[in-house]
Amino acid sequence: MTGTGWISATPTGIHLPGADVWIDPSQPVAHALITHGHADHARGGHGRVIATAETAAIMALRYGQAPETQHAVLRQPIALGDGISASFYPAGHVLGSAQILLERGGERVVVTGDYKRRQDPTCLPFEPVPCDVLITEATFGLPVFIHPPIAGEMARLLQARADHPDRCVLVGAYALGKAQRVIAELRQAGYGEPIFLHGALARMCALYEELGVPLGPLELVEGQKRDKLAGQIVLAPPSALNDRWSRRLPDPITAMASGWMRVRQRAVQRNVELPLIISDHADWAELTDTIRELRPAEVWVTHGREEALVHWCQTQQLRARALELIGHEEEDD
Repeated sequence: MTGTGWISATPTGIHLPGADVWIDPSQPVAHALITHGHADHARGGHGRVIATAETAAIMALRYGQAPETQHAVLRQPIALGDGISASFYPAGHVLGSAQILLERGGERVVVTGDYKRRQDPTCLPFEPVPCDVLITEATFGLPVFIHPPIAGEMARLLQARADHPDRCVLVGAYALGKAQRVIAELRQAGYGEPIFLHGALARMCALYEELGVPLGPLELVEGQKRDKLAGQIVLAPPSALNDRWSRRLPDPITAMASGWMRVRQRAVQRNVELPLIISDHADWAELTDTIRELRPAEVWVTHGREEALVHWCQTQQLRARALELIGHEEEDD
């Protein structure tokens, strides 16, 4: 093992005991560093929060302003105490998402948070950060998970709309990150018409636009006549796909945007007619390619399919361990 006695991996989060600072803790603490705004990483109730300005804005929208919030400037070290500094680097996951580089006594530890390495018009791209220890997610840490190019998934979505002008395409997409990415990718594919939203997505889409991410014309489903929604694309939270709200729509083609749509059983369970494999997490190739690129002395694996990635690291003569943190969900994919 490396000399990282100054970092403690506990079931509720990564703790820096000397500075009494936590990273993405699953319960309220006095001092937290937050990688991004998804609820399994960013909780309300912390005393002091350090995060990117975008993540801080997302947390304020969801939980209200923390008593003390410091905006991390990318790549600029922040002294935490006990000789530890933290620097934030883009993670490519959602708007404002960051990896956190921790340094102490010449040792460098990177906490990736959630990340991906695919192009995404709604956030800054992942930036590889050299380190001695890599603490990586493994949400899709099995070889079966290889995400297809998103352009092909957008083409399938637009083709379904074109093939069924009397129906609408109802896409399930989580409120933070996935909904905005689907919208932005549709715009890049040349779709300029209004996209209709469930009310639960409206505030986050508005915040994205306030933070400089253009999404084009958006309208709420509420108040629209049924026939106006024929031939349209509608976005809603996954929970709304099969509930009473969706009955107001004209014979919807039910779609779901998620990396989990690679698993046919998941699509069947949700009654998804059009599974769209669109993930905001690294797939197996991205996870392993990133480890190969950084070549850290040690890899710690968390919140995901930990055992497979640990085993792969060991086949590459890399020390690795599973952290088995609790409280991480699939809300964001």
